[in-house]
Amino acid sequence: MSGKYDDIIDLPHPTSKKHPRMSRQNRAAQFSSFAALTGYDAAIRETARITEDRRELSEDAAVELNYKISLLQQEQAGMKKIKVIYFRQDTTKDGGAYREEDGDFKRINSNEGILELTNGIQIPLEDIFKIEIV
Repeated sequence: MSGKYDDIIDLPHPTSKKHPRMSRQNRAAQFSSFAALTGYDAAIRETARITEDRRELSEDAAVELNYKISLLQQEQAGMKKIKVIYFRQDTTKDGGAYREEDGDFKRINSNEGILELTNGIQIPLEDIFKIEIV
């Protein structure tokens, strides 16, 4: 029985005299996956990242916080270990996250409204949620 391509089945593979053979790596790259939506994975990760809303202080908590800030202002020269829980606004989406910093109290800069720790961390007074004097 004769097949449709019997006349060419045993011929050598044609090679171009003008164009060099493509390397296996370049040939495989033609068939690799195509990222039609560049940045899509990063956008999905960013959307999935959870942020918190800023919590309002109760009246009692606000009084206690103001009392502790006034205590620290009186201790400008002394070093006290403190723990500060504060809200850090997210730079890319609504909300933010509550953070906790432990360190030695340095001073309160009343002009700028900033609490400073000796390790260089500066926390805006308006973002402080709680202070614990250790």
